[in-house]
Amino acid sequence: MTKSFYITTPIYYPSGKLHIGSAYTTIACDVLARYKRMMNYDVFYLTGLDEHGQKIQQKAEEAGITPQAYVDGMAVGVKELWQLLDISYDKFIRTTDDYHEKVVAQVFERLLAQDDIYSGEYSGWYSVSDEEFFTESQLAEVYRDENGKVVGGVAPSGHEVEWVSEESYFLRLSKYQDRLVEFFKSQPDFITPDGRLNEMLKNFIEPGLEDLAVSRTTFTWGVPVPSNPKHVVYVWIDALLNYVTALGYDQEQHGNFDKFWNGTVFHMVGKDILRFHSIYWPILLMMLDVKLPERLIAHGWFVMKDGKMSKSKGNVIYPEMLVERFGLDPLRYYLMRSLPVGSDGTFTPEDYVARINYELANDLGNLLNRTVAMINKYFGGQVPAYVENVTAFDADLAKVVEENIAEYHKQMNAVDYPRALEAVWNIISRTNKYIDETAPWVLAKEDGDKEQLAAVMAHLAASLRVVAHLIQPFMMNTSNAIMEQLGLDLDFDLENLTLAGFPENVTVVAKGTPIFPRLDMDEEIAYIQSQMTAGKPQEKEWIPEEVELKSEKDEIKFEDFDKVEIRVAEVKEVERVEGSDKLLRFRLDAGDGEDRQILSGIAKFYPNEQELVGKKLQIVANLKPRKMMKKYVSQGMILSAEHGDQLTVLTVDPSVPNGSIIG
Repeated sequence: MTKSFYITTPIYYPSGKLHIGSAYTTIACDVLARYKRMMNYDVFYLTGLDEHGQKIQQKAEEAGITPQAYVDGMAVGVKELWQLLDISYDKFIRTTDDYHEKVVAQVFERLLAQDDIYSGEYSGWYSVSDEEFFTESQLAEVYRDENGKVVGGVAPSGHEVEWVSEESYFLRLSKYQDRLVEFFKSQPDFITPDGRLNEMLKNFIEPGLEDLAVSRTTFTWGVPVPSNPKHVVYVWIDALLNYVTALGYDQEQHGNFDKFWNGTVFHMVGKDILRFHSIYWPILLMMLDVKLPERLIAHGWFVMKDGKMSKSKGNVIYPEMLVERFGLDPLRYYLMRSLPVGSDGTFTPEDYVARINYELANDLGNLLNRTVAMINKYFGGQVPAYVENVTAFDADLAKVVEENIAEYHKQMNAVDYPRALEAVWNIISRTNKYIDETAPWVLAKEDGDKEQLAAVMAHLAASLRVVAHLIQPFMMNTSNAIMEQLGLDLDFDLENLTLAGFPENVTVVAKGTPIFPRLDMDEEIAYIQSQMTAGKPQEKEWIPEEVELKSEKDEIKFEDFDKVEIRVAEVKEVERVEGSDKLLRFRLDAGDGEDRQILSGIAKFYPNEQELVGKKLQIVANLKPRKMMKKYVSQGMILSAEHGDQLTVLTVDPSVPNGSIIG
């Protein structure tokens, strides 16, 4: 019986050009889809666009076109990008598709009828960019007038919020809280990687789920509520239902839904939308009495040395540029090899070029070149028959290959691509070492051993065939090129892959072509950097006071020093400030009952700023608040120590309570 497997990307919001973050998710799902197909699963791979909402309506108005015309144009560009990246999706859904809109309306009315949706009024802080409401306590920053009244603020994403008060429909999340917790306890592997599930429980569920506003009346670009058309269905019900409507849920043609939703279902998303997929989506499925997915994979982000990608910083990387310059396979390889499971990865031009030169050109490309050249030189291009245990090194090579094939499958099923590729490179490294151990150039001499030489050539060709199979989901062109240079048909079978499975009577190509020519490191690094900064606004760099060059200070009296209040404060959150290469924005608990925000110009000294979360720092707590970057208020100063050209924040023992006075 054929096994079915359903894999989905999030549906992307088409408000701008997609960078390598979106490319990562889409390629990661493509790798899994290709792998499962090679393992003889019947696979359905879904991707698409989330095309409704206030932000789209505003973008269209700014462009002087209709929202439909706007999203139609964006869809063309995204499909072209997925074609460039050779994404093997089975369906591309758009939430403006008529069948999807019809089901969204039907589901809304059904939930309304069964009292899982009810009408009320919502008042709260709303971010158009995030399409999300926030309570005051959830805001990263609040703006107050002269009377102390909150008049605005900034969402955790850094986007501005506005006060919205309107009639709304609500989804009864609170009714399903206990059932969701029970599901999490019974399916501890539902959310991967480790730690993400506990994060959802601790931060969002245990404090108590609030019912969710699921309609809007302040814009019209969405699915109208049939029984009350002045409302449009709010983004998350509309967007999340795409995963089932694409398969035919609640439609006449529902064969794919019966087949694939009842098989194994995997969703892959970025960590920033985990809450919607781990809380709202399971509860919505519970309301509809539909089986829940088997796995929700929430990966980290690719960030730059100076934080998240931003056009204003001039650090955005677009996949088109990398493919045009270096080819598709290096991009797919780099993205899948470089993002650690469970954390963020840092993209640097240096690392990108280095991986091409050392891992692809040196390790893999050179192994293929040498093997094809030696088989042509010593055996006229004919690959000798594979015979086991002829040289003293054959058995160990075979053992390493067998162990790493098993490890590869284990990590692919865990969706841990860096470790899966590490297993492949273990085989490549061991095969390169095998050449040095057997010294075929010595065996080829007149008084050498032709039988051992033949065995060495057979083992080299067989090892490369194994590698070609294992990298096929990641680097299709490279995999095909290896097979073709070895004289093999492009038939791939991962289920029965062995070193001894090399066919007989095979002739390699007369002259191999390097699959990864070596690059000039300095030239290519400079090229990537030039592309990153091409669109960066040329503005005067603003230097915060904390990192201005310091001169020798005058002596002060004790009374002056005694005015300074230094407290212990725990870092709750930290993020880079958009528009500045130097600033980090901290949310800290200084033990005075209310979290405070401090901006500090130390970003270049902490390329992975998240390492500061949870640390207890020393802050000047009674420094007069000041406006920074026109829209942020900094409520103190973080103390640090300079040593040479380095800077380190001053920490205290974790056992010291927050708010303790340092004196």
